[in-house]
Amino acid sequence: MFELLPLFNIVQNSFKPVGGEGFTFANFKEIFASDYYTLSIRNSLIIAVISSLVGLAIAVLSAYAIHQSSSKIRNGFVNVLNMTANFQGIQLAFAFIILLGNSGILVRLGQQTGLDFLANYNLYSSSGIMLTFVYFQIPLATLLLYPSFDAIKTEYKEAAQLLHASTFQFWLRVGLPLLLPSILGTFAVMFSNALAAYATPYALMGTNFSLLPIRISSMFTGDVVQQVELGSALSLILLVLMGVTTILSTRLLAKLRKDL
Repeated sequence: MFELLPLFNIVQNSFKPVGGEGFTFANFKEIFASDYYTLSIRNSLIIAVISSLVGLAIAVLSAYAIHQSSSKIRNGFVNVLNMTANFQGIQLAFAFIILLGNSGILVRLGQQTGLDFLANYNLYSSSGIMLTFVYFQIPLATLLLYPSFDAIKTEYKEAAQLLHASTFQFWLRVGLPLLLPSILGTFAVMFSNALAAYATPYALMGTNFSLLPIRISSMFTGDVVQQVELGSALSLILLVLMGVTTILSTRLLAKLRKDL
């Protein structure tokens, strides 16, 4: 009930006229007719997809490296990943400001050593937001992926070698198909995680960068005017995007597991 009642309230408010009673689609029409709102949806989708793909690519390699390590090294890495996976929000933004802000340590180092890519780096931009998102995506994805490498047994590699398969052929025909359900499931989690992220981008740029969670928050916490109906409509759009991703990934996973 703690989840269903707020959800019902959001759905109900999203179809109400602003400041009135009744049923209307005017809130959704206003959202999709305004560049102010559609830009936030587009930015959120772009950042969620790119940060998930980049983080996933790095996480696959990291998970494989951890899986190949000794148990002592593996346990150490898992402990570090558990800490960094929860290092999000305001504390993550503050850490990046210290390192890459206008007077950050790495920026000052770049200015003194002549490294232009560091000296001129702008953390308060779309690339800065993307960097912070990729940072917190990698440990989460690695934690989710590394147990899936247990499915690739030594016997499979030995059988492939007996059949004179190259390493590339083994991973293409055996390794990746076995990992694909886990990869797709992890991508769905990462996408939802990035799509709903709020604290880190807000702490970095406030309302100066258009993201869907930031726009939703401004509708409910406006200093002058609160637009609960529009905020609820935006929240419903966010829920639909996350729900569609979850449904698609679930169906793909079911099909892949059936084929395997």
